[in-house]
Formats: sequence, structure tokens, C-alpha cells
Amino acid sequence: MLADELSELARGIGQGTDDNDVVRMLASLVAASHEFIGIADLEGNALFVNEAGRRLVGLRDLEAVHSTRLIDYFAPDDQPKVLQEVLPAVRATGFWQGELRFRNFATGELVPVLYNIFPVRDSSGATNAYGTVTRNLTEAKRTELQLRSIASIVESSDDAIVSKNLNGVIASWNSGAERIFGYSAKEAIGQPITILIPEDRQDEEREILARIRRGERIDHFETIRQRKDGGQIAISLTVSPVKDDEGKIVGASKIARDITERKRAQEQIIALAQETEHRSKNVLANVQAIVTVSQADTADGLKRAIEGRIRALAIVHTLFAETRWSGANLQAIATSELAPYSAQSEGRVQIYGPPLLLTPDVAQAIAMTLHELATNAAKYGALSVPGGRIDLKWSHDANSQVTLQWTEIGGPATEKPTRRGFGGRIIEQMVGQLNGKTRFDWRADGLACEITFQM
Repeated sequence: MLADELSELARGIGQGTDDNDVVRMLASLVAASHEFIGIADLEGNALFVNEAGRRLVGLRDLEAVHSTRLIDYFAPDDQPKVLQEVLPAVRATGFWQGELRFRNFATGELVPVLYNIFPVRDSSGATNAYGTVTRNLTEAKRTELQLRSIASIVESSDDAIVSKNLNGVIASWNSGAERIFGYSAKEAIGQPITILIPEDRQDEEREILARIRRGERIDHFETIRQRKDGGQIAISLTVSPVKDDEGKIVGASKIARDITERKRAQEQIIALAQETEHRSKNVLANVQAIVTVSQADTADGLKRAIEGRIRALAIVHTLFAETRWSGANLQAIATSELAPYSAQSEGRVQIYGPPLLLTPDVAQAIAMTLHELATNAAKYGALSVPGGRIDLKWSHDANSQVTLQWTEIGGPATEKPTRRGFGGRIIEQMVGQLNGKTRFDWRADGLACEITFQM
């Protein structure tokens, strides 16, 4: 059938059909081709389109081909270019090739093609028709789009994406690699990957290449790499073999993620966990000591004493939370401990001193000390009578030594006790933990206590 069509076509353009074998061979080639192969006369009427071509443009048979014009195959937007550029170029130079779009007659779909058009001449050299061999670029365009998308993803990635050959020489280098390692693509490509590896980790690259040659993939290998400026960063490394069309391993691709901040966060979490454990043990030890040494004449009195001391610890721990465990301000500690008494009457409690941030251990000891002084004053001292008051002040010198002065005014007359009371023992114990000193002065109008310690 196709041979007859070609014979008729050949006669129509003056080529003759004396050699039927040649015609049959040509027919076989045209029938086997997956490309669009067509011929049109000089007026632009379609004379022949092979089966692959008819499928491309949605024509059922040659009868449908004969009823179309060459210009109708093209997308409407491309038709002016065909008339004004393509056909004049063929007449002038004998050939034109470029990208255009065909229109599928059945679906209306526009199909990207690589269009080739050339004159068909008779034995005298005169042009009697135009021939075209056209390639469908749909898959090529789709692949190109995919490759562009992949390239865009690679280039915009925050991770370093690098490829190298089996000798460890860098072959590609994205902007993420520039940002993480500090080398530009121009500086890095062609250099050994070992420029990124610290001297004490060079064996890692030999092991990685050995595993890649065996076809292995390396996932999330955490290590240290070196920047251009000499600084070191923690990275998570994924390495995969790269194969050629025959499946032979020819190199490796690497994705390196900067995990420096993550590592730093992990270290902070570990440090915080250790600090929390230390603080918890410290608090429990203090609570245990409070329970162990607390004394009272009655069970209810013992309960109140223990509750008061534990409340003092709780208050200072609340202050720690506000500073993320860096410590507590002495002003805040004093205000919190003496708040129940200052609320009774204005001027009953006077607190003044410069801002001082005490470390957690120091803050706990001072909080417990002030609690014992306040409790003693409420029971026996200046806070036990209506007219009594407390002056609390502190100062510190250039050597970070703090002097804290507690003075009771207008209270009952006091005398130095014949034996040290429980509150005094706790104060001396707490201040002793700070390697500080305590001095009590039992005066006629109330107790004065001076405490010195290092911040």
C-alpha cells in the first residue's frame, strides 16, 4: 500500500518509478520511522504523511492528509513565522530547522517539534515539492523541564550538594556548598575533596571511596569538615554512587548538611540536663537537711517550720526560672522573703542595696538565711511587736565581697543566748557553705547580724 502511494507520489513530482526495489526500500524506511515524514507541493498542499506523522497530528489516513494544507499543521501562533520566515528561508538557502509547534487535529493539543524542511527537486534540479522530517519534542521537553527543576532544587538547596569522581576530585559544586564551606564553584571544582577534610580525618575519605566502589550508600554519617577559612563545622553526610548508562560506578554524589547548630543545641540540652540533675539533687539535699534538723515543741510547730523553709526554697527557685537558672537578684530574694511583714505596715521593712545577681548556690543559702532571720524576728524580735522594724542593706567591694547587714530596731531587748539556737545553727551552716562569715550582735533594741561572703 505504502509502496503504491510512494510510486504515485514519485510520478507526481517527476521522479519516475522504474526501480520498484528502491521504492520498496524507501517505503520500508518511511514506514519504520518514528519521526513525522511528510511532503507538500509548492502551493502548500499536503501530499503525503507517514503513519507516525499522522498519529502525531491526529489524522486518520492519507485522504485526511490530502484535505489539509501544510500551514494547518502548525499552532496558530506559529503560522505567521512559517509564512514569513521558514518558507522564504527554504527558498533562499534550501533548508530550515528550528523548534515549532504542531496542532493535533483530533485533540487540539499543541505538540512541540523540531521541524526540518527542505526542497524536493526533480532530475533537472527544479524544486517540485517540500519535504519534512519532524521530531516530536514532547518527551525531550518534559525531560528538560525535569532536569531544570532538579537543577533548580540543587542550586537553591541549603545543603551542600557535590559530586566527585572515583579519585575524589570535585566535579560539581552548588551554592549551598559555597555557603557552607566558603569555596566558590570556580575554586572547588577540579580540587580534591580532601581540601574539606581535617588532617586527622583523612582516613574517612579513603573508607568512603572504598565503599562507593563497592556500590554502597552512606547515610547520615556525622563528622567534622573544614571551611576555607580554617574553621571546622559539624555535618551530616550522605554519599551515593553515581553510575553511567551501562551501570558502571563512575563517581559519587554527596549531600552535606550543616548540623553545627543542632550539635550546639544538643550540647546545651545535655548541659541543661546535667545542671537540672545537679540542681535537683541540691534541692533534695536541702529539703532533706531541713527535715532532718528542724525542731519544734509540737508536731504542728514542726510542720509549720518545715513548710516555711521549703517555701523559702520554692520562692528562690521561681526566681531562678525567670533568669533561666543563671541565678537570682538579691533585691528580689529579700523582697519575697520579707513580703508578709512589709505588707503589715508601711516602713516596717526597709530594703536597700545595689543590684546583685547571685549564683544559684549562693542565692539558695541567702534565701534560707533571710528566712531564718525573719522567722526569728517574727517570734522574738522586732517583728513580734507593733513598733518594731527591720533594716536590711548590702554592699560589695571591688573584690566581689558582699556585706549584708540585718538590723532590728524597736524590738524587745535581747541578750546573747547561753546556747546557740536552731535558727542560728542553720544561718551559720548556710553561710559556711559559701565560705562566708556571720557576726551576731545582741543589742538592747534588737538583733544585728552582719554576713560577709563572696559572690
